[in-house]
Amino acid sequence: MQDKRKVNAGSSKQIAGLPVVRHRVAGIDLGSERHWVCAPTGEGSGRDVADFGATTCELIRMAQWLQARKVESVAMESTGVYWIAPHEVLEAEGLEVMLVDTRQLARVPGRDKKSDPFDCEWIQRLHSCGLLMGSFRPKEAVCMLRTLVRDKGNLVAEAGDWLRRMQKSLDQMNVRVHRAVSDIDGVTGMAILRAIVDGERDARQLAKLRNWRCHKSEEEIAEQLKGHWREDHLFSLRQGLKMYDAIQELITDYEKEILQKLAKMEREECRGQEVPKSKNPQKGRAIQSQGAEPMRQALYRMSGVDLTGIDAIGVETVQVVLSEYGPDLSRFPSEKQFVSHVTLVPHKPTSAGKPVKKKKRNSASTRVAAALRMAASSLRHSETALGAYYRQIARRVAGDVAVFATARKLAIIIYRLLRWGQPYVDEGAQTYEQRYRENRIKTLTARAKELGYQLTPTA
Repeated sequence: MQDKRKVNAGSSKQIAGLPVVRHRVAGIDLGSERHWVCAPTGEGSGRDVADFGATTCELIRMAQWLQARKVESVAMESTGVYWIAPHEVLEAEGLEVMLVDTRQLARVPGRDKKSDPFDCEWIQRLHSCGLLMGSFRPKEAVCMLRTLVRDKGNLVAEAGDWLRRMQKSLDQMNVRVHRAVSDIDGVTGMAILRAIVDGERDARQLAKLRNWRCHKSEEEIAEQLKGHWREDHLFSLRQGLKMYDAIQELITDYEKEILQKLAKMEREECRGQEVPKSKNPQKGRAIQSQGAEPMRQALYRMSGVDLTGIDAIGVETVQVVLSEYGPDLSRFPSEKQFVSHVTLVPHKPTSAGKPVKKKKRNSASTRVAAALRMAASSLRHSETALGAYYRQIARRVAGDVAVFATARKLAIIIYRLLRWGQPYVDEGAQTYEQRYRENRIKTLTARAKELGYQLTPTA
């Protein structure tokens, strides 16, 4: 097979004012068909530029070519999905791989031409000068877990879409199941749906499927379930239920695979241990009824801490956080850096006094932020310190700001628990409100004193 590598020896153009801090580093410009690589020569006197194909054999040859030049670290742009295969192959070969945001390269001036050979030289030069910062990427085992959890999340969203389609079919027949019960995918809702698909049309018989925990009586439910039964809508309902059940089977398969992956990631000190019982009995019963207790146990043995002990944090939220970041948060020296990476820092970029639009991000951080915001929204009526914090901010500003601020506080608690093992203790809503009131009185007293007044409590 003809060797298609092109070597440009001695291409060592220097850029004034940029001292080299790392000599044995390389830069890769990725493409869909070919990858251009720039690395120092074996003697270290200059730089070589070569191109390799995108096949696995070519990637292995690329790694051998870099190892022959004693390269220690490789930098590459996060271009589409083209970086994933080179990243995994080079990392498996023992090379340090740095994934760089493309915006970092655009901010540094001095690049003469924009082409593949020159781009890899530019990346190598910036990397050797220490001007590039690698993106966060967890360990390989966490990446494998992350793939499964993300795919499972897509299936959950797809199942929700089919639920909406079934509800539309019911609405068109004026069968108001979503008015009769709170959740159409709950015990009573699904029992009614399956009975309709099996041929039951009597509203009173359907109402008898009511679970004892439903707030509405059988008569009230039966009144909502009287409709006209058109064949086309019934057919659509039947097909929608088939798709929903098929997706639920796939979700079950994914959960089994996730449990197997978590079993391989258990900590030695947690192997065989049981999670302490939940301090919130109602939350513990909810986890048991949802069948999520095995997942909770596995997540505990993988991380060493029980994140479900935090108010509003459920098993699904813990699964998202640990699959995206892993149990080791040492890459983030402080909680502020972690919260910033999770995109829960209130910041509005401005230029010339006007707000600047930011590009939407779709990464691990945004997935975790969405999960934490959803958890925070459930604290609206919670009689806990976090619930009191949510309501206190909502009274002053707005509900969406309260959700954002509470999600940020949840991220801080998670960081402290994972990084330092600091336990979460709920002080209660009343204690929080009392402390907030005392702090507010102290502030008002100090401000009144500055103005020459003295506060006097009323009777």
